[in-house]
Parts: sequence; C-alpha cells; structure tokens
Amino acid sequence: MSADIILLTGPPGAGKSTTARALATTYDRAVHLHTDDFWHFIAAGAIAPYLPESDAQNHTVLRVIQRAAAAYAAGGFTTVVDGIIGPWMLDHFRQAEDATDARHHYVVLRPSRAETLRRAQRRTSPDALVDEGPVLALWDQLADLGPLERHVLDTTEHTPAETLAAVRAALASGALELRPAAGAPPRRRAADPAG
Repeated sequence: MSADIILLTGPPGAGKSTTARALATTYDRAVHLHTDDFWHFIAAGAIAPYLPESDAQNHTVLRVIQRAAAAYAAGGFTTVVDGIIGPWMLDHFRQAEDATDARHHYVVLRPSRAETLRRAQRRTSPDALVDEGPVLALWDQLADLGPLERHVLDTTEHTPAETLAAVRAALASGALELRPAAGAPPRRRAADPAG
C-alpha cells in the first residue's frame, strides 16, 4: 500500500516551502518535492509559469511531478508536494493513468491578500517571485475555490509553527483528503478497518 501524497499549495509568500519542509520531517519516511525545482530543470525555452502562454509547459511539468510523487509514495514515502497547484491542475493527480493507491490530500494555505503580498515581498531568495502583479494575480486565482474551499487554511495570523500545527491537525482529521474525480480509475487500496 502506498504512502500518502500531500499537495500543499497557496499563493507566493503563503509559507508553502517552510511548511512543507517542516511537515515532511514529522514522518518516519517522507519526501519534500519542491515544484519550483522542476521548472528550473527546463534548460532552454522555459516560460515563466505565471504567464498565460505557459499553460502547455505547466501541464507537462505537473505530469512529471505527479509521476515522481506517485513513485515515491509507492515506495512508502509520504510525499509532500509544495507548489502552486490550483484546481485546474488537480486532474493530474486525480485521474492519473498510473494511479496508485495513495490517498491525496489538498491543503491550501491562504493568508489575506495584503498579508500574502507583504510576505512575498519580504523574501530574499534570488528566484523568489516578489513582483506585486503576479503575486496578487496568483492569490486571486486561489481566492474562490468553490467546493474546494474546505481545503483552505487561513494563515494570516499564523507563525510558521502555528501553520504547521494547523496543517497537521487538518490532515489528521481527514478533512483535506481529495476524492477521486468522476471517471478516475479506482484506487487500489486495502480496506480501511475504520470505515
């Protein structure tokens, strides 16, 4: 039986990477997949992933990330995927041809719009996205997730430790598990004695 896959998302500056690294260390066997790294693997012809013309490229990269996550999970590693994964990209995980029996959890860290911008612009990493336009556009894309709103954690007032605690509690409750999409192949999972 595969380990869980945790999709940890949110706008730039929401604390995804900090939380994902810390979360992964709370498991006996875990992997932190930092999705930004996968875009940096493109050596020629890369398009900034927040630009509209990057759509085909972004779907390719997400397919690669999904396959890596599935392989790690199949190997028994709880896999924390850290990146901007909006609802428009979830089918890569929910309807994957190489579907595993891994449970998928979707966690959206979403501080307020103003707090997100403040945090994003405080970052000092050379490749950090700090420009107001793209940061706020990405926040807006994650602002109303419809039926997926139940996966959102408002972390506006949280310290990193409080965010980690909130994520762990929400995961433990089972409230953030993604159900397979209609038409998705059934998961090959052993019966859960708890129901």
